[in-house]
Amino acid sequence: MSKIRVLIADDHALLREGIRALLSGYDDIEVVAEAADGREAIEQAKKFSPDIVMMDIAMPGLGGLEATLELKRLFPDLRILILTQYDDREYVYRFLKAGVSGYVLKRAAGTELVAAIRAVHREGTFLHPDVARDVVLGYLGRSQSAEQEDPYEALTDREKQVLKLVAEGKTNKEIAEILQISVKTAMGHRANLMQHLGIHNKAELVKFALQRGIVT
Repeated sequence: MSKIRVLIADDHALLREGIRALLSGYDDIEVVAEAADGREAIEQAKKFSPDIVMMDIAMPGLGGLEATLELKRLFPDLRILILTQYDDREYVYRFLKAGVSGYVLKRAAGTELVAAIRAVHREGTFLHPDVARDVVLGYLGRSQSAEQEDPYEALTDREKQVLKLVAEGKTNKEIAEILQISVKTAMGHRANLMQHLGIHNKAELVKFALQRGIVT
């Protein structure tokens, strides 16, 4: 039987080591690579072709959401399992919209994490019980028209990536290097996203990103 190939993306080395040690005790799961940020996760996914990327949300540079958007663009069939401390409903919505297959909280037991990996690999989806009910009830109560009016959702995937990096204080050159695009293209995305959001300066953009939990 072939093993489930997992890539762990988290900026805390101790946590990655702990998860690797935990998963090494299961014959059907193999950790093939690790990454300390979103950009490294993308490079490691290209190199090792994992079945599942276990992704943290808050990472330096390219964060979990931004890396997820890029990975799903490059590998549409890749399954991404979010492992995070954040149980906020809006975070879950944002990642489900980005195409993740599962969402697990870091307070979960080791056996729950293993069950999530197996479920995502076998069935394609998994939501931690602590967030599943809240998400379903929240989704049922949402107004579709209100969601369509959300200016953030009107941004392209690339503009969402640039938004986070600009809000973190990255220069156009640094953004271009992280996203592997030209400086001119980075500047274009920056101008477009500010126009779509109706924002006219960096301070307003940072405020928007903070209010949405895009940066902390």
